[in-house]
Amino acid sequence: MHIVRKRIFFLPAIVFSIFLFSSVGSCKNKSATVKGIPDNQTAKPDSTLEQVDSAQPGIKNDAAAILKTKQIPILCYHQIRDWRPTDSKMAMAYIVPVNAFSQQIKMLADSGYHTILPDQLYNYLTNGSPLPAKPVMLTFDDTDLDQFTIGEPELKKYGFKGVFFIMTVSLGRPHYMSKEQVKTLSDEGHVIGSHTWDHHNVKKYAGNDWVTQIDKPTKQLEAITGKPVNYFAYPFGLWNKEAIPELKKRGFKAAFQLYAKRDEQDPLFTIQRIIVPGSWTPAQLNKAIKNSF
Repeated sequence: MHIVRKRIFFLPAIVFSIFLFSSVGSCKNKSATVKGIPDNQTAKPDSTLEQVDSAQPGIKNDAAAILKTKQIPILCYHQIRDWRPTDSKMAMAYIVPVNAFSQQIKMLADSGYHTILPDQLYNYLTNGSPLPAKPVMLTFDDTDLDQFTIGEPELKKYGFKGVFFIMTVSLGRPHYMSKEQVKTLSDEGHVIGSHTWDHHNVKKYAGNDWVTQIDKPTKQLEAITGKPVNYFAYPFGLWNKEAIPELKKRGFKAAFQLYAKRDEQDPLFTIQRIIVPGSWTPAQLNKAIKNSF
């Protein structure tokens, strides 16, 4: 698994830096201490729906209308564990210490954010369906075990739900989730999405790669959960136009990237997310959400 785990940190530093420094200039200090922030707001039940201002009824999957619709904050997490002396600076950007994660999730709840799932986002973008007040989507990539043992219990404290994009080569290996744990997440109301077999960059697919990286993993995840897998996250957040028709042919409803501009013809297959660095305080995360979407 050493090779697979190294791939997680391959996203080009320049792409990450563009967002990191434009959204939150104070995040340069990777050793910043994360502290809780007081907030007098109380989170509302997720069942309380409120029409988002920019949602327009009857969008009906029109690309231009989708691009004009207000984007919903989508956060991307990888590992949730304390930093180690051997972690590089790039690795630390993808690793959120346990206390930092706890404080970030608490801030979202205390500030009145409500988690949504991909079907809600899809219906909002294509038909103007209403969303809860202050919606946010929490996504987790790469199948790391700490997402199950640390991340999910933290979400449960606040009634939050997440989206877990699974890299199937890792299932059952040390430091990664088992098939049973993935099924448990699904059974508890979280959404399981595809993240390929072994994190291979879709820009480099050739020959039988679509079968190996997409078809077989999707069937495996559907067998594990007993539910269709309708959503995909690009490895490294990298996509190309050639990938989109391939994903459509396979029945995916939408796909998630990271920081690149959304495709004007297919915004549903280039939905943007931001990686949450381990150095961000709750206040910095809140600011990034407001500045980036």
